[in-house]
Amino acid sequence: MKFTKMHGIGNDYVYVNCFEETVKDPAAVAKFVSDRHFGIGSDGLILIRPSEIADCEMDMYNLDGSQGAMCGNGIRCVAKYVYDHGIVDKTSLSIATRSGIKYVDLAIRDGKASMVKVNMGSPILTAKEIPVVAETEQVIDAPITVAGKEYHMTAVSMGNPHAIIYVDDVDSLDLEKIGPSFENHVCFPDRVNTEFVQVIDRHTVKMRVWERGSGETLACGTGACAVTVASILNDKVDGSNPVTVQLLGGDLNISWERDENLVYMTGPATTVFDGEIDLGFLGE
Repeated sequence: MKFTKMHGIGNDYVYVNCFEETVKDPAAVAKFVSDRHFGIGSDGLILIRPSEIADCEMDMYNLDGSQGAMCGNGIRCVAKYVYDHGIVDKTSLSIATRSGIKYVDLAIRDGKASMVKVNMGSPILTAKEIPVVAETEQVIDAPITVAGKEYHMTAVSMGNPHAIIYVDDVDSLDLEKIGPSFENHVCFPDRVNTEFVQVIDRHTVKMRVWERGSGETLACGTGACAVTVASILNDKVDGSNPVTVQLLGGDLNISWERDENLVYMTGPATTVFDGEIDLGFLGE
């Protein structure tokens, strides 16, 4: 199987061009290639497929083999891949995902896509649609007890569920310990991505993320979007200007256009290397 290793500010995936390749068991392949000791090493697998309703389709799998709905960093890399490889010859394109069609604009440098702006769609704030078990229609600054400690949570879906928790210092958190407790909490029937956020100023926040099915990652695009929405709702930032979200892998610029209720994410996409791997033992 031929593949390309790519990352969006450190959120890395193995990408396969399914215009040319066939992957029979993507869940098993995802688990194998994601292993950082015996595989290629990544946060998961993303298949770039033909689509009848968009320029291409993004089909993503987490490192544990579970299928994901949407990945903001991943979709930027998909857009870069199809442009750089001549699959699409335009700078505004559509990409089908399990959470709907997303629209992308590319900035080109030296003939290659560099920065990518993604229309991430409208945030979902209704509890049952996120989904999160709650007594109120929306979950904004609501108490939640996890592993015997009370936190305050804001719940947002950007095609996948997010729980945003504000803390004084994100660097001191033991995410390996508390992350799984949030991910598998009874309040989240589909599990949840959890963002721990430190407010820097009215235009800047810093976050770490524990992603369902992948653990802590260097970046999460949908998480950065959810954090921006939550920070505006909680009056932590000035929502009239783009918010800089600082992640372990780099920065993303996020804006929530309230008049049209759309979230836009701008950030880089980077190709690391191309390769080929033998998956014969998996029956591929």
